[in-house]
Amino acid sequence: MTDGTGAGGLAAGGEPETSDSLRAFGEVVKAFRKRARLTQEEFAPRVRYSVPTIASIEQGRRFPPPDFVERAEEVLDAFGALRGAARHLSRQPGLASWFRQWAKLEAEAVSLNTYECRVVPGLLQTEKYARAVTFSVPPVKDEEQVNRQVAARLERQELLCRRPPIAFSFIVEQALIERGTGGVEATRGLIDQLLHRAQQFNVELQIMPLQQPDHAGFDGPLMLLETPENRWLGYAEGQRGGLLVNDPKEVSIMLQRYAKLRSQALTPEDSKGLLKRLRGAL
Repeated sequence: MTDGTGAGGLAAGGEPETSDSLRAFGEVVKAFRKRARLTQEEFAPRVRYSVPTIASIEQGRRFPPPDFVERAEEVLDAFGALRGAARHLSRQPGLASWFRQWAKLEAEAVSLNTYECRVVPGLLQTEKYARAVTFSVPPVKDEEQVNRQVAARLERQELLCRRPPIAFSFIVEQALIERGTGGVEATRGLIDQLLHRAQQFNVELQIMPLQQPDHAGFDGPLMLLETPENRWLGYAEGQRGGLLVNDPKEVSIMLQRYAKLRSQALTPEDSKGLLKRLRGAL
């Protein structure tokens, strides 16, 4: 229940929006890069993004962050073409239809709280982990479907750097990290990503330990957000659908459960310590 399905929030079964605009933008970037006679390895440090990220953008698998567009525009001397193309990008490719309403609310949120016991939240995933999760869950998907869904998940991570900032709280079960989804390398990258995000001033990450007899999350994952009007809304998700919760009494119950989960999970500092130990053991 992190972005629209149990597999981490992506549509399954033909529901995602088109990603043609992402692919088209990627082709434009690639054309200008080649015009400048730069390889991806040469281009990446100039825009301060990794080579895998450049490759993902050029292949239409990742939504380009605004600062990438600006840096690429300058480095490639693209006379406004990249800025213009970026304005026409589809902003929610691959999101399940039932999740899109929540995604729109997220974009304006003041606070966002997430407890997850099935899969690491999409906002904290790496591309390698996201691809492993997407491939793992039936029905079988072709490469284009996977690319579209992973691009949607990574696009949402722009929320972590939004201005004005959102106050994020994440509670993640330790078992999800120790499961080893995608293999050892994917798990190392995931832990590195979690530690990186945990350093952000607006992100609080807590790990729920394996041993916790008194647990408020037995009814499953949940999400809560605070609107600009300081109203709280909840979201709950099952295998093939999600429920937006706006009844004040029901939202109050979800808030009580989240508060209890926060008290039961490791502190943010202890959570970082655990992640470092898990990383060292790989």
